[in-house]
Amino acid sequence: MPETSFFTHLECGWCGRKYDPDKLWNLCPECGKPLLARYDLEKARKAITPEELSNREPTLWRYRELLPVRNEIFKLSLGEGYTPLIRASRLEKEVGHSPLFIKEEGLNPTGSFKARGLSLAVSRAYELGVKALSIPSAGNAACALSAYAALAGLEAHVYMPADVPKPFINECRVLGAQVHLIDGLITDCGKAARADLEKYGRFDVSTLKEPYRIEGKKTMGYELAEQLGCTLPDVIIYPTGGGTGLVGMWKAFDELEKLGWIGSKRPRMVTVQSEGCAPLVRAFREGKEFAESWPNARTIADGLRVPAAIGDFLILRALRESGGTAVAVPDSEILQATYLLGRTTGIWPAPEGGATLAAFIRLKKDGWVKENESVVLFNTGNGAKYSRVWD
Repeated sequence: MPETSFFTHLECGWCGRKYDPDKLWNLCPECGKPLLARYDLEKARKAITPEELSNREPTLWRYRELLPVRNEIFKLSLGEGYTPLIRASRLEKEVGHSPLFIKEEGLNPTGSFKARGLSLAVSRAYELGVKALSIPSAGNAACALSAYAALAGLEAHVYMPADVPKPFINECRVLGAQVHLIDGLITDCGKAARADLEKYGRFDVSTLKEPYRIEGKKTMGYELAEQLGCTLPDVIIYPTGGGTGLVGMWKAFDELEKLGWIGSKRPRMVTVQSEGCAPLVRAFREGKEFAESWPNARTIADGLRVPAAIGDFLILRALRESGGTAVAVPDSEILQATYLLGRTTGIWPAPEGGATLAAFIRLKKDGWVKENESVVLFNTGNGAKYSRVWD
C-alpha cells in the first residue's frame, strides 16, 4: 500500500526540539511555543509531482502526502479547500491596479477558512484517540470545530465572547456543540476553556496551541502555487488575528521549494489588523520579536479582535523574511472597502476580507505596492454571519 503521508516528526518553532509525531501534544513542553509538523520532503519529491494533482479531488486532501493524517479512515472531509482564485477585473478598474486576485475562502464548509485548520486538527485528534475537543473562538473557528467534531462523533466545547453575532452561536448549537458564552474577549474565552480542560479531560485545539491547524491552513499556499502555474504572487495581503494562515503559507512556500515545485522567490507578506486591535502592527513597527497584548480590543471584524497571538514571533518572522509589512486600518475604512469588494466582485465578504482591500488601497497610495505587481487579497469568510455589521 503506498504511503499516504510523509509526516516524520514535530519540531518546536522556537527552540527546535523534536517530538514523537504519534503522541498527543499541545505546545512545546520545554519552552511553551508552537510545534510544527515536519515531513520527509526528499521522499515526497520522488513520489508526487504537480502534474499528478490535476486528477485528484478538489479539496485540500489532494496534498495528502504532505498532511499529517496517516490512516485514510480518520480523514474528515466536508469538501474543504481548493477554493477559487478570482481575477477581480472590475475591482482592478476601480482601484487602478492589475493584476488583483481574491482568494475566496468564504466558500469553505461553515463559510470560512477555519474549515481548513479544523479539518486537520480534528482528523489528527480523532486518529490519536481524542474524545472531547475544546476551543476559544471569535466565531468562525467554533463553527468549524463543531462541524468536524459532529462528523467524527466527538464532543465539541466552544467558548465564545457573549457579544458574537447570533448566527455563529446558532450554527454551533445546531451542529451539536456545547456553547459557553463568556463576558469578555477571546483571551477571556481562552482562560475559561483552559480552566475546564483538565477538569473534564478535553483536548485544546486553540490557534497554534496544537500542531495541526496550521497544516490545514498551509494548503492555501499550496493552492496559490498550483492555481498560478507553480509561481507565486508578488504580494499577499492577509487579515491577521491569530495568524495561523499566514504562518502556514510561509511554511508551505518553504516546503514547495524543497519539493522542487517553485523557486526561491517569495511574496511579500502583509499582515492587516484593525486600528482597534493591532498588536502585531505595533510590534512590527517597533522592531520587536514578540507582541504585547492589546488593551480594550474592539473592531467590527471579529476575527481580528485577538489581543495576543501565541504565534506572534512566527508571524513577525515571516513578515520580515519576506520583506513584507504590517498595516492597521480603521473600522470605517474596513466597512467602506467591504462594500467596494462586494459590489465589484459579487462576493459577500467578511469584514476581515474588506480589511485586506482597505490595506491594499493604502499601500498602493503610499507606493509600497508597485504598478503591475500581482496581488492576492484573502477574503477569509462569508459576510452573512456578521449580522450586526449590516444592521
